[in-house]
Amino acid sequence: MKIITVKNYDELSKVAAQMLIGEMFQRHERVNLAITAGTTPIGMYEKMVAEVKNKDYFSNVHYYNFDEIPYKSGIREGVTIGDLRELYFDPAGISEDQIHILDGENYEKQDERIEAAGGLDAILLGIGSDGHYCGNLPGTTKFTDFTTKVICDEAMKERIAPHFEDRAETPDFYVTMGPRSVMAARHLILFASGTKKAKIMKAFVEGAITDEIPASILKMHPHLTIILDEEAASLLDKEK
Repeated sequence: MKIITVKNYDELSKVAAQMLIGEMFQRHERVNLAITAGTTPIGMYEKMVAEVKNKDYFSNVHYYNFDEIPYKSGIREGVTIGDLRELYFDPAGISEDQIHILDGENYEKQDERIEAAGGLDAILLGIGSDGHYCGNLPGTTKFTDFTTKVICDEAMKERIAPHFEDRAETPDFYVTMGPRSVMAARHLILFASGTKKAKIMKAFVEGAITDEIPASILKMHPHLTIILDEEAASLLDKEK
């Protein structure tokens, strides 16, 4: 586990972009990346767009979403892939044949198709204040799970409802790559920003591996890189 601490969010975005682009330059054959939506990567994607757009030599890079919250009616693509299109795929001009969508119809084949494509070279992860990553929230998946469907109880529906302008579109389930699917990637990159993530980062880095903090299992990976700004790292024991 390597921890990189930078001064602020802009520096975090820059380092994360550089790290992903470094993965993209690793070789001439196919490169497979699973990337995150949400708020933390917004600055990173802005920087990546400037580096990736109109670069034919990145046509060998393929992208996967690692979780998805579908619209109940199926009227449009899910929340995650929609956000990734808005933040990165569309402004960067990523070709449709480089985008491999995980959804409620194909999730049972996700691990198989990634393995057939050569496996994930890297996966970029955020972490929630409750220690979740991807759709692996406390109490939803086991450490032994591959890509799976998670049935939403009423509390979960309330949690994800803000993603939908029409709350009637809130689904009864979502899909996510499970811990075993994520751990199969060759490089895990986890980043966090702001004081609101300081407490969970201390528990993650310094605490035990426990299903109460789903992301804690990621510490078992042989190639885990953590990128934090000073605020997110503020509670870490500097002596460790």
